[in-house]
Amino acid sequence: MKPLRVLSLFDGISCGQVALERAGTPVEIYYASEIDKYAIQITQKNYPNTIQLGDINNIDFTQFIGKVDLIMGGSPCQDLSIAGKRAGLAGERSGLFYRFVEAIEVIKPKYFLLENNYGMPQEAYEEMSRLMGCYPIMINSALVSAQTRKRFYWTNIGPQDYNLFGFPTVAIPQPENKGILLKDVLESGETYQDKSYMVGANEHKGTTLKDNLEKHRRTLVYEPIKIPENTLKGYAEIEQGECMDLTHLNSKTRRGRAMKDKCNCLQTQSEFYQYIKPCALRNRGNGKQPEFNNTDKANALTSVQTDSMVLEPKQLGHISNTNAQANRVYSVHNKSVTLKANGGGGAKTGLYKIDLPDGEYLIRKLTPIECERLQTLPDNYTEGVSNTQRYKAIGNGWTVDVIAHIFSFLEEQCG
Repeated sequence: MKPLRVLSLFDGISCGQVALERAGTPVEIYYASEIDKYAIQITQKNYPNTIQLGDINNIDFTQFIGKVDLIMGGSPCQDLSIAGKRAGLAGERSGLFYRFVEAIEVIKPKYFLLENNYGMPQEAYEEMSRLMGCYPIMINSALVSAQTRKRFYWTNIGPQDYNLFGFPTVAIPQPENKGILLKDVLESGETYQDKSYMVGANEHKGTTLKDNLEKHRRTLVYEPIKIPENTLKGYAEIEQGECMDLTHLNSKTRRGRAMKDKCNCLQTQSEFYQYIKPCALRNRGNGKQPEFNNTDKANALTSVQTDSMVLEPKQLGHISNTNAQANRVYSVHNKSVTLKANGGGGAKTGLYKIDLPDGEYLIRKLTPIECERLQTLPDNYTEGVSNTQRYKAIGNGWTVDVIAHIFSFLEEQCG
């Protein structure tokens, strides 16, 4: 297959470049338009030969006539999505879609690929389809990853079909369902926070969920891990050369237990949440009480399910007085919620109940590596910037294996 010359608009962290590589599609030259300095830093770390063009508004597309085979991009969806302001294509950010259309009209590449949010208004969907010259295909990332992420893809790659009115539609088949659940991508031993709070004089008395959530105290509680004896001098339970299980700090009934084997360097700590406030699934009607989630296990698969069916995220409850997105707790035995670029608390990744070997559990957001896995990126692909910027970049990115699935049809067309 002849190497492609690529122009990627709204390139982000170059998930499209990863997808081309994964699909076995050679690239001769890769131009990228991006304005986020951290996204650019991540791209250049992984693909140093990428030619950065900067702001899409400042690009003269005529200079690429006859020099680009593929134009791709995910135009901003903030004004189109349910979470956005719903200004539509007239919005400052989502209106950049028209620059993408201009690039195609001026450069006339052999191939194009545009991605955007599934939850857009109908009028925006029709307008974008009209200007792109085809209706899109919807692919849920849950088929190839542990994340529920529905997106539209407009492209002329692969087989095409026509609707009843003779208008072109994308006819790429859905990817095979890999059956990946969130529990399959979790890191072992990862914790809720990167650093513990300062050890105080009264920590031996323990702290509780009430202290943390209702009294807003800085709770110092731990995931059951081994800690070197010299890190907490003064605890009578620690004997020379031994390690102690610090889960006794979680409650008065769980005392410290010395462990005879040596342990490695001090690890990170996490917050325990003893209780999840159940989430009402629905009101059963007829004066009966609402039903509640009381288990984090997935529903049983039945014989009527097909390869294209996936287990949606399952909310177990929430950890505060409000059921806001940032406070919702989900099961790891289903799919994750859609990753987001912004939001406080657990809004970026969702909060998840992580079972521990001793029967307890912790509740935490996902780690950057786990989020990379949800987008089917290589582990530590976004390493090198702060976790805040990693979450943002990953949330703005593509699910690589979905894009690679689409690009797999390039070989059939290019020969």
